[in-house]
Amino acid sequence: MRLNKYLALNSGLSRRQADELIERGYVTINGEKAQLGAQVHPGDTVQVKDKDIAPNTAFIYLALHKPVGYVCSRKQQGENPTIYELVPSHYHSLKPVGRLDRDSSGLLLLTNDGDFAHQMTHPSHYKVKCYEVTIDRGLEPLHQQMINDFGVDLPDGKSQLTLERMTDDRQQWVITMTEGRNRQIRRTFAALGYTVTALHRTDFGPYHIGHLPAGEYQEVTRL
Repeated sequence: MRLNKYLALNSGLSRRQADELIERGYVTINGEKAQLGAQVHPGDTVQVKDKDIAPNTAFIYLALHKPVGYVCSRKQQGENPTIYELVPSHYHSLKPVGRLDRDSSGLLLLTNDGDFAHQMTHPSHYKVKCYEVTIDRGLEPLHQQMINDFGVDLPDGKSQLTLERMTDDRQQWVITMTEGRNRQIRRTFAALGYTVTALHRTDFGPYHIGHLPAGEYQEVTRL
């Protein structure tokens, strides 16, 4: 098996991330620095930064309803608990597929399948994500048109979202997007003078949060 595929299957890395680590000399096979395109054979010892990467017995896909206040990190940040406090220890090797910031809630996927994570998050795969968003005051119709039809210029590029009004006061919206830049929704509204007061993800690609209670999780299948 090609080394980058082996790492993607057994470490949660994408093949691209695996290739970057190989190029930097962080990956060894049987104690020797590996080269791009190297093959892994049964019985070989593969390490990344001196850590053994053993074959997985099975892939795991977890859907978690992340509450507000939790961070998508293995280490606690200040007084903020991590998402790993919500799941049993045997799931702690799983990595989040994308992220939700501390102040956001909703559907978060975790897995040990690096290829799956890459396909769910890379822009070329156009995975639709849906959010329920509340802002601090009613959205002006002109601003709705700007976000929907023209996009809003941000330092890292134009942000264009699809908005559907939920309430007559124009403060609650369903937002659909295929991108996933850092805090993109919050920054888009902030650029127009609004503050997002609640952000909740309901859908990520083919996965829907359904009636999963906050703080709870369930294993799902790869779709």
